Amino acid sequence: MLTVTEDRFRLAQTFTISRGSKTEARVLTVRIQRGGAVGQGECVPYARYGETLDSVRAQIASLPDGITRPALQSALPPGAARNAVDCALWDLEAKLAGKRVWDVAGLPAHGPVPTAFTLSLGSPEEMRDAAAKNAWRPILKIKLGTPDDMPRLEAVRQGAPRSVLIIDANEGWSAEVYAELAPHLVRLGVALVEQPLPAGQDDMLAEIARPLPVCADEACFDRASLPALRGKYDMVNLKLDKTGGLTEGLLTRDLARQMGFQVMVGCMVGSSLAMAPAVLLAQGADWTDLDGPLLLSEDRPHPLWYDTEGVHPSDANLWG
Repeated sequence: MLTVTEDRFRLAQTFTISRGSKTEARVLTVRIQRGGAVGQGECVPYARYGETLDSVRAQIASLPDGITRPALQSALPPGAARNAVDCALWDLEAKLAGKRVWDVAGLPAHGPVPTAFTLSLGSPEEMRDAAAKNAWRPILKIKLGTPDDMPRLEAVRQGAPRSVLIIDANEGWSAEVYAELAPHLVRLGVALVEQPLPAGQDDMLAEIARPLPVCADEACFDRASLPALRGKYDMVNLKLDKTGGLTEGLLTRDLARQMGFQVMVGCMVGSSLAMAPAVLLAQGADWTDLDGPLLLSEDRPHPLWYDTEGVHPSDANLWG
């Protein structure tokens, strides 16, 4: 039996990117009950990819009873709906087998991974204060993507002089703006920049200098999307809500490495249930950005544990 419910988690503070703001995470939770066990998975429908809570729920409802993980890969396209069901099926397999999910997948036992912490877009003063408050964290991710980004970036560097900085422009720059900003990003010690140009309007990245690694986010989904990224990007950001689950995520990660891309594993703003399978995907990744639960004021039972080592593997009572 498969059920879908909507859950809401209040954010610790308003979270803003170049496309807008939110005060809560609205997610869909899939639970699949078979053989006396229940597997669960979570997805975050994302309007940027044409998804709504209702449209994703309808996709999930279209699946036949007893859907298997292999059959699921062709039954639904990459996206949030397939992700929630795929991760629930992984969880179910592990519970029915009485094993941890990495054993079921034939992977080594995994451990904690360092993760970036995201600073919401705000005024330079607000972002400097937020950076100073989180200056103890080794990696800070900064949401930019507006015409007035340099004062914000300078302010963050003032607030956190020793943290590694990564930038996410969320498709907010033009090629001219990025070319002008890039030398300043290098000067301020930025380690990489995510999706500086809109997906589909990013051919210029193959023609201009890339003085620091450029990571594809909105331009990268699954294995099929990788060939078009060659020559334009140095890295890909894999999110389970884009790949359509852990099954495709693992395959995409492995192919990306074979093609010479660095790998980041990222997330939407969701609960620990959404992050748990991504922690498995993040084993050995070059960069990890799985801070969703740190942005919430409430979370699932048996939440993920975060400490100075990063984010730890899930408790089996949560997932896997």
